[in-house]
Amino acid sequence: MADSTIAFDDAQAYEHFMGRWSRAIGTAFLEWLAPPQGAHWLDVGCGTGVFTELLLDTCAPATIAAIDPAPSQIDYARQRLSARSVDVRVGDARQMPFADDAFDIVASALAINFVPDAMRALSEMSRVCRPGGYVAGYVWDFAGGHSAAWPLRLGFRQLGVAMPPIPGTDDTGIEALHALFANAGLEAVGTRSIEVALTFPTFEDYWRSQTPAFAPQGMIVASLPASDRLRLQEIVQAALPASGDGSITYAARANAVKARCRMS
Repeated sequence: MADSTIAFDDAQAYEHFMGRWSRAIGTAFLEWLAPPQGAHWLDVGCGTGVFTELLLDTCAPATIAAIDPAPSQIDYARQRLSARSVDVRVGDARQMPFADDAFDIVASALAINFVPDAMRALSEMSRVCRPGGYVAGYVWDFAGGHSAAWPLRLGFRQLGVAMPPIPGTDDTGIEALHALFANAGLEAVGTRSIEVALTFPTFEDYWRSQTPAFAPQGMIVASLPASDRLRLQEIVQAALPASGDGSITYAARANAVKARCRMS
């Protein structure tokens, strides 16, 4: 996260870029996890606070803490959650500022693959989780090519434009996630693929939201000659045919995992 090749420093742009996807996939994940009410939660890699807010709205937590390595993301999350009782702070998943056995549920939303040492992060998540508690999370299925960015990545491939590798791609498949959690000493590991679809009112709205200046795909689009940018838009638009009202709907997939901390 902190030294990943992708830096999420523009929180407002990130919210427009990924916020609606985060809400949709987070809601489906919580339905699968079915957590108990009144739990003590930790949100690892909270970003702008979308998942944290979902926890508050749907899970009736007793307490909730949230960390992220990006100060601008934490500032945005604090503003979002200013009226709620949440401990929001800058923090590294690989060395968390919490006591052992402090939380009932430790979860990470769309972040585990961005941690440079995912096993170390899992060790920390296990350390701060009470015995018998849950460690859980979900990541975009980058390994299977089903992330929210798949239409753009399709367009880049057809243009012959190389994209930089996504950190931790090999850890985003179902089998890899299962192995990661099992090798961290967690028990009763369960996994599931979750697919959600979103609708954008116009292709232009989709295009603006998915090509922000801070994101790798946005930087690549900005660097292309005008003729290639136009061709790229044509390719992506052909892959996302509009409905009768001009709206664009497409699906993306995340892979989720949950496990229990050892009782002793």
